[in-house]
Amino acid sequence: MGDCRSVIPELEREEDLIAAAKHIARALGSKKNLTDDAKKILADLSTQLSSMTTVNENKVEGISEMEGRLNVIQEKIMSWETDQSMIWDSGPDEATDYLNAVDDARKLAEQLETLSLDKADEEKELLRRVHDILQIAMVRLEEEFKHILVQNRQPFEPEHVSFRSSEEDTADFGSVISLGDDSVEESINRDSVSRTSEEFIIDLVNPEVIPDLRCVANLMFISNYGHECSQAYISVRRDALDECLFILEMEKLSIEDVLKLEWGSLNSKIKRWVRAMKIFVRVYLASEKWLTEQIFGEHGTVNLVYFAEASKASMLQLLNFGEAVSIGPHKPEKLFLILDMYEVLADLLPDIDSLYSDEIGFCVRMECREVLGRLGNAVKAAFLEFENAIATSVSPNPFAGGGIHHLTRYVMNYVNTLTDYRDTLNFLLKDRNREDPISLSPDMSPPAEEEKTSEGTYDASPMAFHFRSVAAILECNLDDKAKLYRDASLQHIFLMNNIHYMAQKVKNSELRHIFGDDWIRKRNWKFQQHALNYERATWGPVLSLLKDEGNSNSDSISKTLLKERFRSFYLAFEEVYRTQTAWIIPDPELREDLQISTSVRVIQAYRTFVGRHSNQVSDKHIKYSADDLQNYLLDLFQGSQRSLHNPHRR
Repeated sequence: MGDCRSVIPELEREEDLIAAAKHIARALGSKKNLTDDAKKILADLSTQLSSMTTVNENKVEGISEMEGRLNVIQEKIMSWETDQSMIWDSGPDEATDYLNAVDDARKLAEQLETLSLDKADEEKELLRRVHDILQIAMVRLEEEFKHILVQNRQPFEPEHVSFRSSEEDTADFGSVISLGDDSVEESINRDSVSRTSEEFIIDLVNPEVIPDLRCVANLMFISNYGHECSQAYISVRRDALDECLFILEMEKLSIEDVLKLEWGSLNSKIKRWVRAMKIFVRVYLASEKWLTEQIFGEHGTVNLVYFAEASKASMLQLLNFGEAVSIGPHKPEKLFLILDMYEVLADLLPDIDSLYSDEIGFCVRMECREVLGRLGNAVKAAFLEFENAIATSVSPNPFAGGGIHHLTRYVMNYVNTLTDYRDTLNFLLKDRNREDPISLSPDMSPPAEEEKTSEGTYDASPMAFHFRSVAAILECNLDDKAKLYRDASLQHIFLMNNIHYMAQKVKNSELRHIFGDDWIRKRNWKFQQHALNYERATWGPVLSLLKDEGNSNSDSISKTLLKERFRSFYLAFEEVYRTQTAWIIPDPELREDLQISTSVRVIQAYRTFVGRHSNQVSDKHIKYSADDLQNYLLDLFQGSQRSLHNPHRR
């Protein structure tokens, strides 16, 4: 034993240690005074030491083989480092060979790391070389991955998407004061878009290269280079999403930029935004998420993270525009476009929730809700501004001819068009004191209510309440405008025209179900009263000249007085003709009704007077026949002033 101990310090190599241990075991095993158990233990030790020798010999041989393998791998990988071309452009065989070489390097690294090595210099150097080669390969694969994504990007053509442009569908509303025609009478036709996003999936990248992208991604992930792969993907796809917004004509504008836009420019940009949101969310983002799943779907939920990271900036850019519009001036002409923005965002909310369902998409989901809430508030503010604009609309001069005022046309066409937004307005205009703050979609609002009265059924919904309020404000404003006329007859013509227009607009549109038949009947009675008051104000004084005062005996009236009566009547009639041919009743049926009513009253009184005094005055004092007067009355309310002294009046 002492001899053995003296040998041990001189042994430095592992092989020498094992050989010495075997020698000691044999020496001890030859002793005859050992017990059977001791002999058995020494025999086992000798066997294990022999096995260690074999493993050590195999290990030396294995490292040599590994070095040979590494040399082959290194040659394959490094051969591309001096080549400016891309591997995947050289054909599938070259790409496969390269991937196999990289995968061999990965496996070799794992094998070296799992061996029970004593970290000798030779082994450390081999492992270092493997990692260096693997890092070089990963950098190259990252470049190749980006190259494949970029070179195989499919062209995005939004004109082929089955959404109509809202720019073609949306009526353009001018200011309350300036609009003077029926250009707003056409309702806004808006798209009803299916929420089934799958049918709008398109190939953003050539589907033939998806397996290659997936293969590269998988190799980078199992080589612990998943972060580099994901950053490459996010960078490329973020650029693609920016390009999509450019194609959809959505500029990067700050809130300050949007607030500085003139109405015409803002109007156009809002219409493009409404169209872009539908296409971007339901087509492009849905396809983007599908692409991410195809490439990274084997790695759990990381694909959700990569999709959100790639698309978040573009989505927030769109939402930023919506926020800017919501905080801008709430002019009445903006209401329809803000409603379109609100409705498209509310409609897309389930799609957005589905796309950004993970934690990293929380900020997008919440931003959508916040912008939707701001747009809803902007709708209410714009509607209130609309009511205020009607109430405060002041005209310095009376409206020429007593026709239908621009304000009346604008208001009635405005509210008629708003009926297309019935559900949204009923949701936004209701009392929100008890409303669930999470509820943001009109789909959750109750249907429009109806109330029954003794005179019929009318809509009791929030929208109907506000519409009737608008109509009442308009009527008050029209009463004030009528007072600008000095002629009481023209006041009645003006109010008759405008109230008749309101009643007809309600009767012949969707507004009938909102205002109700009772409202229409009351307005019909009002304009008929104005027609009657017109006849009294205009023709009462004129026809009083044809009345016999005092003694009913016509013979008691002197010829001189009769001549004066005829002359005064003709002068009064001619003055009415001269004045009221310039007045206008735009509705042909209303004009004809008033002409007939007036004719019956005037002609009957004239014929009676002429017939009663025909024996007292000569024909030369009868300037106009009854038929002449009847024809002249048909010239009234045409909007073109005439005179009976003008031989070319017709």
